[in-house]
Amino acid sequence: MDTPIENHPHLVKTVVVPAAGLGTRFLPATKTVPKELLPVVDTPGIELIADEAVKLGATRLAVVTSPSKQGILAHFNRFPALEETLIEEGKMDFLAKVVRSAEIINVTPVIQNKPLGLGHAVGLTEDVLDADESVVAVMLPDDLVLPCGIMNDMAAVRAEFGGSVLCAFEVSDDKVSDYGIFAVESTASDDVHRVTGMVEKPELADAPSRFAAAGRYLLDREIFAALKRITPGAGGELQLTDAIQLLIDEGHPVHILIHRGKRHDLGNPRGYIPACVDFGIRHPEYGPTLLRDIKAIIAEFEEE
Repeated sequence: MDTPIENHPHLVKTVVVPAAGLGTRFLPATKTVPKELLPVVDTPGIELIADEAVKLGATRLAVVTSPSKQGILAHFNRFPALEETLIEEGKMDFLAKVVRSAEIINVTPVIQNKPLGLGHAVGLTEDVLDADESVVAVMLPDDLVLPCGIMNDMAAVRAEFGGSVLCAFEVSDDKVSDYGIFAVESTASDDVHRVTGMVEKPELADAPSRFAAAGRYLLDREIFAALKRITPGAGGELQLTDAIQLLIDEGHPVHILIHRGKRHDLGNPRGYIPACVDFGIRHPEYGPTLLRDIKAIIAEFEEE
């Protein structure tokens, strides 16, 4: 990529988006449609991630996909026949949306032939990075972290403390065993903690904190060397958390930034439906009518 790193406000040029998963929690919908293309109102989740990457100042989206999920990459292509039809029909608002998706950011495909874990997916992107990139951002497309912009704040934390910075959110006691939980030490900031370890889905009594990973990472380039030195973990996969733990063990600074806003999990219907409602009722065109209809549906349901 021609743009030098100095022209990126947070020194982040590449955002890695692991999107090679099978989407099993959304079957049968995801037999033919990648879950990353399921719309949040009228915008696919992968496009929301692209918007967030641009807000961070990145100019490259490295999308890790499987050979059977090329539709994700196609979403960012131009569609001349469709565009011509929209022009002929005078549907300029829709034309703007179609053209915009092809112009948001430069998309680089990375193919993961087998689902060998998040760590494996991230490791495949090393050759995509330019020589002047010392940090790589990773955004998991299942996670919508709102309001958009948490990674900009994470970049500020990295500028102060160095190393790697992860986004975290505080979970209730009954949710602790659903997430990877950070062991942390306090810093001068209530929202920034130094990570001393990570525990995957602990029982409540064994949880070192209530801070869970939120699908946003700013990783020092040393992560690629660490990924080459770990062995397969849970499920026979290369786990990104194992590589981060290796960096921690070797004295590499790793911090979390606590996110105090909202988070939606687009990876399963239980999280996807509330995300659509949340975005829908705030939509300038659909919002007022949708809010009225939802209230009517709830009232009818409660009467039943």
